[in-house]
Amino acid sequence: MMIQYGQALGNYLYDVFVAKFDFWLAFGLIAQLFFTARFLVQWISSERAGKSVVPMAFWFFSMGGGLMTLVYGIVKREPVISVGQALATIVYIRYIMLIVKNRGRASETVN
Repeated sequence: MMIQYGQALGNYLYDVFVAKFDFWLAFGLIAQLFFTARFLVQWISSERAGKSVVPMAFWFFSMGGGLMTLVYGIVKREPVISVGQALATIVYIRYIMLIVKNRGRASETVN
């Protein structure tokens, strides 16, 4: 029985990652890796600071990975991915705008 499950899993993985491998699968996987990198950036920054930190790079990885995943969802005609990433990307862009705006204000008060 376990051998059958192992064979079924092997067949599934082969079908998904080898037999159906194309440009868009590679693009989607890279998008997901890019998106996941934001958590590594945030974790490393927080460990270095000794507290929870959300660096600017987190938002750039979020926006980049989100936009790539949005493109993937549109091309693959995946409405759940497309809607989710479209809305999330708007939030990421807004966070970046707020950070840039507040950094500008901080530099004005220093001078």
